[in-house]
Amino acid sequence: MENNNTSKHQYFYSVGLSYKKADAEIRGKFSLDAAAKLRLLEQAKNEGIESLIVTSTCNRTEIYGFAEHPFQLIKLICENSQGSVESFQKVGFVYKNQEAIGHMFRVGTGLDSQILGDFEIIAQIRNSFSQSKSLGLANTFMERLVNAVIQASKKIKTDTEISSGATSVSFAAVHYIFKNVEDIGNKNILLFGTGKIGRNTCENLVKHTKNEHITLINRTKEKAEKLAGKLNLIVKDYSELHLELQKADVVVVATGAQNPTIDKAILNLKKPLLILDLSIPKNVDKNVEELEGVTLIHMDYLSQLTDETLENRKKHIPAAEAIIEEIKEEFITWTKGRKFAPTINALKAKLNAIKTSELDFQSRKISNFNEEQAEIISNRIIQKITTHFANHLKHDDTMVDESIEWIEKVFKIGATTK
Repeated sequence: MENNNTSKHQYFYSVGLSYKKADAEIRGKFSLDAAAKLRLLEQAKNEGIESLIVTSTCNRTEIYGFAEHPFQLIKLICENSQGSVESFQKVGFVYKNQEAIGHMFRVGTGLDSQILGDFEIIAQIRNSFSQSKSLGLANTFMERLVNAVIQASKKIKTDTEISSGATSVSFAAVHYIFKNVEDIGNKNILLFGTGKIGRNTCENLVKHTKNEHITLINRTKEKAEKLAGKLNLIVKDYSELHLELQKADVVVVATGAQNPTIDKAILNLKKPLLILDLSIPKNVDKNVEELEGVTLIHMDYLSQLTDETLENRKKHIPAAEAIIEEIKEEFITWTKGRKFAPTINALKAKLNAIKTSELDFQSRKISNFNEEQAEIISNRIIQKITTHFANHLKHDDTMVDESIEWIEKVFKIGATTK
């Protein structure tokens, strides 16, 4: 599938890496914060890429866009992160055209998530598209595709039970705390970071523990106060982090820092401590495990945990895939129509020109020539001919590019705007 809004030789790609082949450390090197994403988009625009969106979450960093060669997109990721091309070649993926479309559907609907049925990624895709569109980096194809994926995500969430149970890392974190910490309602819980996973974890903790000893710390205190106000939590200054760590029984770390913010040097423990690091890159140094009584759990471990509803959710995969296939086929049909529509319009114009010339000739040659009736009949014939060609081009077995070339050659037409 060539991008008919740009160069004839540009194709639609999805390139990136995910939890499937890249561990948390590697994913951390390729992660893109808000500033890096913006730099990437601006660089893409300067390099002549006309449509592209980029997503970077704890589980994946991916680009969906048009390019002559996928390395153009791989280079954008590597030059705006701490990742290298060599590392990407070991753990990254490249999908082209139909495969790239299918991949976006699976990602956006939670089928490719680390925890099956996690629908948080669709918001990332939607926000990424909005940012690209605001920068003039989203063409009609991309907008239609993103809307189709959003439609599929909503339908799967509504019509199946694939999202039942623990469907996110934040919920899995709370689930782990419940199973492994006794009397959680009376424990001191410290949440460090107010990113999306941190917010969701905090909301789940408040909802399910009824704990009144939850303290929230964020580098930007205003963000912490905004979240705390909704949930009636205690907020402390970032400067008090080391003191609050000593009081805590459970620490949930969900910051966006690029380097570890907690290590054994700032821990002076007098009791056991459970630390859950939900950050990418990792924000807790592994050296904390050298301290007696410290248990460090990373999100990759949480994502491997199964709960009693997992098998039930797996049963709904076929139904979810059927929904994806239906909506994806509608999108593919649209792309085909969009591709050959200029040729059909050019064919219709050529046949109308032939008709006009022939009717003019016959009106001068034949006495009492009924031009109005001839016009009606001719128009119907032209409509039937162009419909036959359109149906041929729509057929699944049709080689569209070759057929378009043949039609344009036979009728000597040039559909310049494709």
